[in-house]
Amino acid sequence: MPEMSDEWRANIDAYEQTARSMIALGDELDTADWERATECPGWSVKDQYSHILGVERWLLGEAPDEEPRTVANTALDVELCRSWPPEKVLGELRGVIDGRVAVLRSGAVDLTQMVTTPFGTTMAYGDFMRFRALDVWMHEQDVRRAAGRSGNLDGPAAEVVAGILARSLPATVAKRAGAAPGQIVVFEMPARRWCVEVGADGRARFAEESGEPTARLRMEWETFVRLGGGRVDPSEADVRIIGDRDLAGRVLAGMSVMP
Repeated sequence: MPEMSDEWRANIDAYEQTARSMIALGDELDTADWERATECPGWSVKDQYSHILGVERWLLGEAPDEEPRTVANTALDVELCRSWPPEKVLGELRGVIDGRVAVLRSGAVDLTQMVTTPFGTTMAYGDFMRFRALDVWMHEQDVRRAAGRSGNLDGPAAEVVAGILARSLPATVAKRAGAAPGQIVVFEMPARRWCVEVGADGRARFAEESGEPTARLRMEWETFVRLGGGRVDPSEADVRIIGDRDLAGRVLAGMSVMP
């Protein structure tokens, strides 16, 4: 078995951190919290936990059916657990996460194996764990916002999410927003900043900020995450726009990368 790389170990660390944070959060929720609506249309707080439970159970090889989990059937496990009380969902998730972490850290999973992810892409299992951290963290934040229990906005999982969402920004600016060569868009948050410039070839790249950009988008980190996750209508997001408002509007409209 190949030695685990530092990057893959960090992906597993991030995954475990947000999964255990979500479980600890579940221990704090009351009956009303479990029934609250979240920003995933039609899903309650309990449904969020059911979804994560189902995907992780499937990855552990313990799904109650033969259906692969994909973006096309995300409601499958929500429906399977619909009649379950919250404490059963949470208890099952706790056991499944313990099992998944043990398997991942023991070397029983070949992290070099190429796998087809629920998103339909193919990558090494160790890289796929980065996206498991993203998915779990995004749903943890859905629950936190719904229940009014903000937290875990920093740390290993948040850094993984920041990296994934940041990598999508050049395509957002050049392809989705149609920025012209020479135009520059800066995404500015209290602790993070990315500057994206469109080159003469029409392709966007990260660049050092110098002078005033074509458009500057100032927002909180949580707003950035909600936009990247498709959790908020761009027209309703709390973003301060400085500069070209038309370009900024197209950028905001193209920021969602989650199916």
